Amino acid sequence: MDKKILNRIKKKSQVPDLITALTDRLSLPDLQSLLLEVYSQRIQKLGSAYLFRQYSQNRFVQPAHVLPQKSIRFDLLAFSLLPAGFQTIELSPLCPLGTSAIIAPIDQNNIVTTIRNTEVCSDSTNVLALECARRRQTILAKTSGSPEKVKICTSHRVVRAQTFNEPGAYAHFKLLALVTAGRDEGGFRFETESLLEHIEFYIILLFESSSLKLNIQDIRVHIIDLDKTTRNNLEKTIVIPLKSKYQNIKIEFREAPSDVLDYYSTFRFQIFIRNSEGTDFLIVDGGLTDWTQKLLSNQKERLLCSGLGSERLLSCFSDRQSV
Repeated sequence: MDKKILNRIKKKSQVPDLITALTDRLSLPDLQSLLLEVYSQRIQKLGSAYLFRQYSQNRFVQPAHVLPQKSIRFDLLAFSLLPAGFQTIELSPLCPLGTSAIIAPIDQNNIVTTIRNTEVCSDSTNVLALECARRRQTILAKTSGSPEKVKICTSHRVVRAQTFNEPGAYAHFKLLALVTAGRDEGGFRFETESLLEHIEFYIILLFESSSLKLNIQDIRVHIIDLDKTTRNNLEKTIVIPLKSKYQNIKIEFREAPSDVLDYYSTFRFQIFIRNSEGTDFLIVDGGLTDWTQKLLSNQKERLLCSGLGSERLLSCFSDRQSV
């Protein structure tokens, strides 16, 4: 948060060590109780005019930009095309406090934090990582070193606090997310098999989306070798097979963007598509992470995550008059 704002608040409250008192001297349960009482008393001073103004102006509470009929049809199509072994799950709107900032290096100011020591889900792959860790923990308790995979998919509405200034970017939106968790199988086998499965699923889904009257002009897959050691392996196991099977799709290696080196590990992939107006959109993003390694304190654990912005896809690529 802006230091000027914090300094103004401390000066106005006449409590110079206000932040220290709240963060270091109060436990999280006590802080929750305090904030609940503060908001309870504040709400008593508000009225219907304030409520209606908030609903009219607050970007977080506006209705979705896509009709529910379209979202439901897309989800049903996506679920019908899932690779073997994937299970669907419905997530809670909330997740534990710190889910994004602790698992992935995301600034907590970009998260809608609640006063009940939870946060509104901002990235369903983070929550799916927690679920994968729990399931893998159960598997390992039964069979130490088991390579049994956990594959989960969800379509979930997420909320992000930062402001976006690009087409199809909203304060809250539906995200179709896939995660595959497992264990190092040697020879980079888990990584390449999971990556190929994720990429091919999205390619097929985008092709089949024509049945929903989506007008996609171009599909391009970018693969990013983050640690500069896996390119030859990825070329042999991912790029060549995909090019052979999908000859009309451009599949190529790209250099790593500077903003993701602390988020994904080893490799990342992106899928771009172009609409009828010639505008390019990043529609799928994914890669290998160390999240289950951290959660289970086990360097042998592996996790591949990916997500498709379904609301962006439906709002920017569909016939406006179709339902």
